[in-house]
Amino acid sequence: MNHLPELPAHTSVVRLPDGTHVYADPATLPAAYAGPHVVHQHIHQAPPDRTVQRIALGSGVGAGAVAAGVYFGPLLIAALTAIAANIAFLAVLALVLGWCVHTVVKSVGSPSGTQAVKNVRKARRRR
Repeated sequence: MNHLPELPAHTSVVRLPDGTHVYADPATLPAAYAGPHVVHQHIHQAPPDRTVQRIALGSGVGAGAVAAGVYFGPLLIAALTAIAANIAFLAVLALVLGWCVHTVVKSVGSPSGTQAVKNVRKARRRR
């Protein structure tokens, strides 16, 4: 037993561009439905700062965790950058001060100081 409606002559099931199906004669469709359409789809990559939030939402955590990630993520990056900048500044400062001390000691040092250093080295070797 066939429960489908009877189709008129020259009528078939036609799929429209929006994905719906209709009973129509393909020759009577407007020109917009006649041929294949080129679909221009632009795929955009998610910005890196949203990846954690998308993972958090996908794993089922609440909006509070996502809001915390949005707030504390950039804050953590800024704090780590500031710490790294401070450490780099202190390293350069220590290097410059060490060079200054070395230069002053080298220029002020006398032959008796040089002899004292040699005597201390000899005494350490004897032990």
